[in-house]
Amino acid sequence: MADPLTPPDEPAWVPLLREVAAIAETGLAYGRDPFDRERYMRLRALAAELVAVPTGTAPDVAAELLSDAPGYCTPKIDVRAAIIRDGRILLVREAADGLWSLPGGFADVNLAPSQAVEAEIEQETGFTARATKLAALFDRRRHHPANPRLLHCYKAFFLAEITGGAARPSLETTEVAFFPEAALPPLSTGRVTADLIRRLYRHWRRPELPTEFD
Repeated sequence: MADPLTPPDEPAWVPLLREVAAIAETGLAYGRDPFDRERYMRLRALAAELVAVPTGTAPDVAAELLSDAPGYCTPKIDVRAAIIRDGRILLVREAADGLWSLPGGFADVNLAPSQAVEAEIEQETGFTARATKLAALFDRRRHHPANPRLLHCYKAFFLAEITGGAARPSLETTEVAFFPEAALPPLSTGRVTADLIRRLYRHWRRPELPTEFD
């Protein structure tokens, strides 16, 4: 059965090459080893060539199409999930700082927003889940003033419900646990704040509330 979130007129090879190009760009953004950077540059060039050959497009034009407006920066998208069961919210302890956060992270290419947050939930908690509501879409700068960053980011907060799996940590998380609203653990406030969690509880208690946004 076709994925209803995948455009039906997009050739199957397009998202594959889009992902290869995204891996190359991410590697160039974060990689420091000169040999790794050389490999990522080659990977980026190969992605362009693999578009150019079957379509008859010049490699430099294909590279521009894959990068989608080179040089024009747009905000990153951070997706986070609030899973509340029996009044307790699911949190993960971040390996990076030892503090707690909602499961989530930057959305991957080729995934719709709901798919991106569901993938993050499974990767970081071991649970499979279904996104049920977009509760809020915020500009990170306005809600994390104590943790400023140069990177401009939008944060999408979803309500979600568990559909299967079992709790387990990951490469990015060291613990997975449920907490009551009145007894939250120390939070990784660059990722989520107590105020944001309170807002999500309101949406959980009143599903009819409209999506909040900046």
